[in-house]
Amino acid sequence: MQELLRFEDVSYAYEPGRDALRGLTVSVAAGERVAVLGNNGAGKSTFFLLANGVLQPRAGQVIFEGVPVRRAADLNRLRRGVGLVFQDPDVQLLAGTVEQEVSFGPMNLRLPEDEVAHRVDEALAAFGLEAYRQRAPQYLSGGEKKRVTLADVLAMDPRLLLLDEPAASLDPAHARLLEQNLARLSGQGLALVVATHDVDFAWRWAERVLLFHNGQLAADGTPETIFADRTLLATCGLEQPVLFRAGRALGLNPLPRTVEQLEQAVGPKGDAG
Repeated sequence: MQELLRFEDVSYAYEPGRDALRGLTVSVAAGERVAVLGNNGAGKSTFFLLANGVLQPRAGQVIFEGVPVRRAADLNRLRRGVGLVFQDPDVQLLAGTVEQEVSFGPMNLRLPEDEVAHRVDEALAAFGLEAYRQRAPQYLSGGEKKRVTLADVLAMDPRLLLLDEPAASLDPAHARLLEQNLARLSGQGLALVVATHDVDFAWRWAERVLLFHNGQLAADGTPETIFADRTLLATCGLEQPVLFRAGRALGLNPLPRTVEQLEQAVGPKGDAG
């Protein structure tokens, strides 16, 4: 797979002498589904802000599509190519209507009016927001706001999408809808990197896991490898996913990623007798 984003020995400190991120070397390829795990303060959000160009490294370098981010033009290109959806949608929603909100990014790219309109129409349709065009985003529900922020970022046509705790504050129905949207975006070839505390989501969704601890990358591997290491998980304050534990206890191979896979593996109800 083509490498989209690479960090080479990147460090960042919000205060002198206190690194929020230290010596990070990691890459993300086109089309990947990556879950980023770690406790609060582990470095996940700092990683995202550096990846989107909101912050610039104190040391090391960020490389996007093979080009080191050194000049203003490189930084603008990074920000266009890497979209970021914040945990709190209210931080991101500033316009008076949903349509204005979603059109803001493409307009800043100085695209022709017809192209802006086309991108807005596509983004609203993709997230079922056509009827919300003239609604004020600030008065929508949490799930609706999350869909607007996704449409907002997707209208910029990024190659890589970063989502910081996207299911936070969502009810189960909206969380399932969000996961369906992520599956659709992944199917379209978009690289997705999701920061989460939800190990069960990471297990059923991700093909790769990055585990942060105390500002450093503690592990980078497949979900099977990461979640098998109970000592590592305990060090980082995490537990094994429920389906991972259930599959291990039942001796299943491969381990089930979803409830449906578990049901298929153990057979229909009533077969035991």
